[in-house]
Amino acid sequence: MLTKVSRFATNTFLFWMLVAAIIGFVFPTELAQISKYVPYLLGIVMIGMGLTIDPKDFKIVFQAPRSVIIGVILQFTVMPVTAFVIAKVFQLPPEIAIGVILVGCCPGGTSSNVMSYLAKANVALSVAITSVSTLLAPIVTPALIFLFANQWLNVSFGSMLWSVVQVVLIPIIIGFILQKVFKNFAAKSATALPIVSVIAISLILASVVGGSKSQILQTGLLIFAVVILHNIVGYALGYGLAKVLKLERADKKAVSIEVGMQNSGLAVSLATVHFNPLAAVPGAVFSLVHNITGPILARYWSKK
Repeated sequence: MLTKVSRFATNTFLFWMLVAAIIGFVFPTELAQISKYVPYLLGIVMIGMGLTIDPKDFKIVFQAPRSVIIGVILQFTVMPVTAFVIAKVFQLPPEIAIGVILVGCCPGGTSSNVMSYLAKANVALSVAITSVSTLLAPIVTPALIFLFANQWLNVSFGSMLWSVVQVVLIPIIIGFILQKVFKNFAAKSATALPIVSVIAISLILASVVGGSKSQILQTGLLIFAVVILHNIVGYALGYGLAKVLKLERADKKAVSIEVGMQNSGLAVSLATVHFNPLAAVPGAVFSLVHNITGPILARYWSKK
């Protein structure tokens, strides 16, 4: 029964995201109060990732290191550079520019692994790139944020670094330890993880929408246009550069999806903790957008 509910939650993820966004608009004051819990909600999702990490997932790092290295490098170059260029070309307001760059500097999202499976891409490579980029995120993400967003920032590198460690690295380590010490508990918990993730991400989205309702009404179209462009350019450059570097077709698809789909929940968390609610909106919108474009791209590739 739990497996069926988890599958249902995963298949209807987009629906719940839309419901969360609507609830955030209807009850902005109440939902905005959840924003202080956003880092904890993301931490729960990351514990779930730690529960499912298998050391075997890293075998491909040694079996095909070139593909993994290319994927990780593209992950941490294409999206940050694209975000910076978009912020400059569109002359985005500081809060929105920071939000877009935050998204660009984050590691890949776990939903990219599902999309790679649906697209008949190299799933093992996708999982390896997600895992490696996530483990590198505590150092690389704050460094990239300061490199590309320093003109809009007034927060220390140390505090940003500690935030990423708290909401990404520590929860993943806790989840991994639980997996090894309490194997039966971890196995049962893994079944419920999709439900927990959908609830946590929906609450994050609702709180961001609630806290930024007025700003979204003023700049909503601009944010949506910028986020969609960012996402599509990520897919295109990810695939194009992987092709230039002569990766196999299944690897090219995996790299494209990894580059285009970000851990936008981390961007929302960082924006909520260090900046104002408007900076969290691009991350929330990206969560919605890439869960629409990802399945569309995966379906296209699977049929082709």
